Amino acid sequence: MSSEGIPCLWMRGGTSKGAYFLASDLPADPAARDALLLRIMGSPDPRQIDGIGGGDPLSSKVAILAPSSRQDADIDYLFLQVFVDQPLVSDKQGCGNILAAAGPAAIELGLVSATKGTTDLRIHMVNTGEIARAQVQTPRGRVCYDGAATMDGVPGQHAPVVLWFDSLAGSMTGALLPAGDALTLIDGTPCTLIDNGMPCVVIPADALGQDGDESPASLEADTALCTRIEAIRLKAGHMMGLGDVKDLTVPKMILVSRPRHGGLVMTRSWIPHRVHKSLGVFAAVSVATAALLPSSAIAGLAAPSKPDQRQFMVEHPAGASEVFLERDASGNVIACGMVRTARKIMAGHVFPAPASR
Repeated sequence: MSSEGIPCLWMRGGTSKGAYFLASDLPADPAARDALLLRIMGSPDPRQIDGIGGGDPLSSKVAILAPSSRQDADIDYLFLQVFVDQPLVSDKQGCGNILAAAGPAAIELGLVSATKGTTDLRIHMVNTGEIARAQVQTPRGRVCYDGAATMDGVPGQHAPVVLWFDSLAGSMTGALLPAGDALTLIDGTPCTLIDNGMPCVVIPADALGQDGDESPASLEADTALCTRIEAIRLKAGHMMGLGDVKDLTVPKMILVSRPRHGGLVMTRSWIPHRVHKSLGVFAAVSVATAALLPSSAIAGLAAPSKPDQRQFMVEHPAGASEVFLERDASGNVIACGMVRTARKIMAGHVFPAPASR
């Protein structure tokens, strides 16, 4: 199989890039599949020089698509994070950015037939068991990537991909607030442990001596800060029911400060050992939800919102992410949505490096 190449789409989804495969083109055994994906991406190697990975967690991602295993969905979507410098492949989280291109990829790969105008898909997110609804632009019965939608962190204009989720609370932990309360002290640091699509530990930036608008590079270079954040993360993992998270990509660690550009809050996110150059989709949803909780660690940092407000901008190093939150009469978030963009970059066959002997 690998000597003849493996069919692959290389696509941008949101602010990430990844390889999209049909499940039928990869080994069914997860261990064999992951070993193959490491060779395809070029891991472990800081530059991923012998594979298609970009030497960055945001461009070392994989989506595996298949006909849906559920009657209430059109396709199955499994997200895998391929570590850059470790021989690890993780399915312990979802990825909303790579999800943004799952609908277009499913049409490109023949899993779903396009309709003229727009094509609506129900995507079973295998990592978390939830359903996402995606609307893909297909004006002539084919995926169209040209449009007027813009995204901070992505150059140019592209066709919008609308994503909507009816329920994300407790996606991996079973509860919106897996520690039980909206405010938790870990090593004396105020935190909100929240899971509304992505398990996150949300911390006021000033609680760790930061302004909150530092560059990702400067934060990564602060070894004392990174060590402290990792210590909090390891403890939070147990408190969130995730167990030992030393080798996991969750929970995400997010420093939050007051908005600088008219948004809800400003963020800096660890994913978990590199600082995100923007912000993950589900992390943005979780942060926005935390900011709206009156007793959360970051409630006092958020810009005021109206009870009927649905659109929120969560600021990050590359600009801001637009999040739609629908709240009930009590103010609880009951649904969320967002507009992303995606683009097909390459279609063909990928040839993995030879297996080590």
